[in-house]
Amino acid sequence: MLIISAEEMKKVLSMKEAIEAVKEAYKTLSEGKSIVPLRTNISVEKEKGQILFMPAYVGGVNFAGVKIVSVYPENIKKGLPSVPATMVLVDGETGIVNAIMDGTYLTRLRTGAASGVATEILSNKYAKKAIIFGTGGQAETQLWALLSVRDLEEVYVYDIDFNRAKDFAQKMSQNFKNYGAKITAVENSDEVLPEVDIITTVTTSKKPVFNGNLIKKGVHINGIGAYTPEMQEIPEEAVLKADKIFVDSKEACLAEAGDLIIPLKKGTIGEEKITGEIGKVLTGELPGRTSENEITLFKSVGLAVQDVVTAAKIYEKALELGLGSKITL
Repeated sequence: MLIISAEEMKKVLSMKEAIEAVKEAYKTLSEGKSIVPLRTNISVEKEKGQILFMPAYVGGVNFAGVKIVSVYPENIKKGLPSVPATMVLVDGETGIVNAIMDGTYLTRLRTGAASGVATEILSNKYAKKAIIFGTGGQAETQLWALLSVRDLEEVYVYDIDFNRAKDFAQKMSQNFKNYGAKITAVENSDEVLPEVDIITTVTTSKKPVFNGNLIKKGVHINGIGAYTPEMQEIPEEAVLKADKIFVDSKEACLAEAGDLIIPLKKGTIGEEKITGEIGKVLTGELPGRTSENEITLFKSVGLAVQDVVTAAKIYEKALELGLGSKITL
């Protein structure tokens, strides 16, 4: 069994490779080659947290696994990750655990890669400006993914804490200076929304984080942070305006995605508003963007199939490079 740290994981898989892994995961899911039960979500009200157990088997790569991921927003005050996690990877042929790895970095990597996949196939090819809402642990890989698939000139960053947004923008300007994009913190997102080509939300908000009346034609939206029926980052105006809405899993989003469940329950939209799963765009069963003026929306709640395929790629490359600590139980 290999124990693989976050630092070792960073050495073996680039964002572009992670994006390809997530594409494979989405395809496998839409082709019916995976078994992905809905996650088990345990609320820990005393600590304002949640602990999630996310299992899956992926036939295409013949690996299974379970990720234990917690969402504890108060951890930020303690200097700890707000989304700590551990991934257990299981050999599909033998059923033996062959790796345990840092699930926090895995979550950040594959979640960023999910936006990367959607942005690559749904946003306008010549998109130049983007905005990211939220500067928590997931935000850096979201930015990395956007920069990996589009030649962006400017990325705006918004957070309810403007000082945190400024610190994040300054740090990311250094981390991603090779991409050439200007990264700017904004105090009022309304001022830049009408000009952005890509919107990414990565918060745990229970109320919309931007003004849906201000988005322009042709914008692409990634709704990434909200993963429960009560959370709602995306305003209903934006959902209504969307010409096409793609999801990572229709079953999972109808059970967990407040961004869609809330307007569905109100009768603002019908289920037919959901165009389909993004995996079907990748397999060619559904068309993606077909005009520059279309507003596209990708809603993701995060799936264990993404974790398993990405973890399998990391495990295989770690073996190849001689990384990770071997242990025997």
